[in-house]
Amino acid sequence: MDKDDLSRDSYDAIIIEAEKFHHDLTLQFGVLSGSFDTEDEYLTASENMIMDWIENWDIDDVIDEIFYDNQPNKVDFKKCLDKIISNINEVKKIPIKARKFDER
Repeated sequence: MDKDDLSRDSYDAIIIEAEKFHHDLTLQFGVLSGSFDTEDEYLTASENMIMDWIENWDIDDVIDEIFYDNQPNKVDFKKCLDKIISNINEVKKIPIKARKFDER
């Protein structure tokens, strides 16, 4: 799926939240969307990617991997990741049929 196929709920929760923080973070989630067929798979994968960064990586290494220029403060980065996780959990509570999709 393309990130443009996401519901407005998921798009705002992940893509817009990441973009508010740093465009390089947005790229990570945008590329990830191309690997899945459904929105729920994407939500789970996004959450898993964040949890992997938090639990299995040194945060400085994650920052070095993701951000090319203007690297963020690691405390602010962790806060952003926490916010995205929280947003994902809220979207998961919304049945897929109740999510808002842009008309094409």
